[in-house]
Amino acid sequence: MNTYLQSFDTDWFKGRLTVTMFLVIAVFLVLILRVFYLQIIEGEKYRQLSQNNCIRLQAINAPRGVIYDRNGMLLVDNRPSFNLSIVLKDARPVEETVRKLAAYTGIPEEGFLETIAQEKATTPSYKPILLQQDIGRDILASVEVHQFDLPGVVVDSQPRRHYMHGNAAHVIGYLGEISPAELKSGQYPDARGGEFVGKFGVEKTAESVLRGKDGGRQVEVNAKGQVIQILKTVAATPGHNIHLTIDHDLQKTTEELLKDKVGAAVALSVDTGEILALASSPAFDQNVFVNGLSQDIWDGLISNPFRPMENKVIQGEYPPASTYKIVTALAGLQEGVIDENTTFFCPGYYRFGDRTFRCWRRGGHGTVKVVEALAVSCDVYFYQVGQRLGVDRLAEYARACGLGAPTSVQMGHESGGLIPTSEWKRRRFKVPWQKGETLSIAIGQGYNLVTPLQMAVLVSAVANGGTLYQPMILKSIAEAGSDTIHETDPVPVGQLPVSPENLELVRKGLWEVVNGKRGTARLARVEGIEILGKTGTAQIVSRKKNDQAWEKKLADHHKPHAWFVAYGKRENIGIGVAVIVEHGEHGSRTAAPIARDIIKAYLMEKDEHEAVAVQQ
Repeated sequence: MNTYLQSFDTDWFKGRLTVTMFLVIAVFLVLILRVFYLQIIEGEKYRQLSQNNCIRLQAINAPRGVIYDRNGMLLVDNRPSFNLSIVLKDARPVEETVRKLAAYTGIPEEGFLETIAQEKATTPSYKPILLQQDIGRDILASVEVHQFDLPGVVVDSQPRRHYMHGNAAHVIGYLGEISPAELKSGQYPDARGGEFVGKFGVEKTAESVLRGKDGGRQVEVNAKGQVIQILKTVAATPGHNIHLTIDHDLQKTTEELLKDKVGAAVALSVDTGEILALASSPAFDQNVFVNGLSQDIWDGLISNPFRPMENKVIQGEYPPASTYKIVTALAGLQEGVIDENTTFFCPGYYRFGDRTFRCWRRGGHGTVKVVEALAVSCDVYFYQVGQRLGVDRLAEYARACGLGAPTSVQMGHESGGLIPTSEWKRRRFKVPWQKGETLSIAIGQGYNLVTPLQMAVLVSAVANGGTLYQPMILKSIAEAGSDTIHETDPVPVGQLPVSPENLELVRKGLWEVVNGKRGTARLARVEGIEILGKTGTAQIVSRKKNDQAWEKKLADHHKPHAWFVAYGKRENIGIGVAVIVEHGEHGSRTAAPIARDIIKAYLMEKDEHEAVAVQQ
């Protein structure tokens, strides 16, 4: 029995082994036949493919979102740009290819060779080296005609920014090549070296909205780097389009009014905080940044004494001068140190301690109340209001009016200004506050610093009944080719700390500034439009004692800055404006006419649009 079992086990094992051997032989036979087919029968074909063709990935740049004004006027678009590159692996012999390329394009050969020498150490031979950006159509046609004579030479099309009207530079901003620090920051997760990102203005602050998502394609190329076929494509996703709050026509008007001046102007909707126009002068041309800026042009911009690269509306910090008397009047009324009937006599000066503080009007203003004091901008009146309030109480009201801190407008690099207190001076200068310094603060001089945008927010709040709004520049966001996906709502950030009755008294004073017989801004009147405002003359150097002609002797760069803040209303439409002209001397003569024309242009334009709508 045991012998039988042993014989059975041996036969079974031999059978299994035989089957296994046949299977192994069959597998090897299939492999040998397949190798024979590939190597012998199809060998020449695959040899050619391995030598001449390879698979490469090509990026498809996403179009950046376009930018419109509030009425749908296109401000920033993308245009096709053709870039000339060379792939060293495919261009051999490189020197001969470059020589031909220079001959066909008319571009000096030395420039190509210099670029290649600089980049080849850090660029793999199978990746393109950029030789020339944004080539013209003549060069493009020449390269295409001689394509088979230029192995490794590649022309690719990319969307490139185009600033349509050459204005609103400080609002829109510009693009620039991403820096190594920005790449490492993590703020641009999908960006690659050499790409352009927003560097300034809305282009920067709305980068994540405007920037699309790049796509790519997998292509097969031959030995000359020429595409044989596209194997796979992943489409790029365009960036979102945005509508700004600015009105292009008003923006253009505002910039023209500031032409040949150094200064700034900003206009807001008093009921929403939307920025209708924002101009800083001098400005710059955004289109010069599109292809990369030469060092000479950049040095010229940053060394310009008039600071064209500074957005003076949000970055310029100036003494508010007599426009600050709005704050002093509000604080004095609300704190009860004055009322509607409180009078002070102005003989043209005010003695405090051992100092004499002069009024801007040599002969004085006589006996005045708060409304008339605002109208004639009487320094002596507000010296005494400030003295009664004290610097810390005055600072409390100024901050509650939106001064001394950034407005949080969506533009970046905003300055906060300065509202001094006794504690601030102790920390900054290690000395106590002097009571006489409060008098200068009360009329907007001394350590006070504000931005034009802060003053526009304040005067707009006076206009609308006391609500401070965060200034808005972004009105809506929409996907390319679709309906709006996000509307920006007004953001109230505070309330003027005064009663309606006291606010109305200040409004009466501002009305008298423009419309009264003794008002300092009578040049700002416009028939059919109610304009209220306040002038200011911000001194750069101190007035010399007993020298009434001191301003005439000043050098231009020491002359006072000219201020005017105002608002205009017509029916249910209101616009708040702040204008400063550096070294413009008097706000009544220099800044007030600019603000007047901005208000007039906007409100008259609204009337025209409404009339057309009615006719239709």
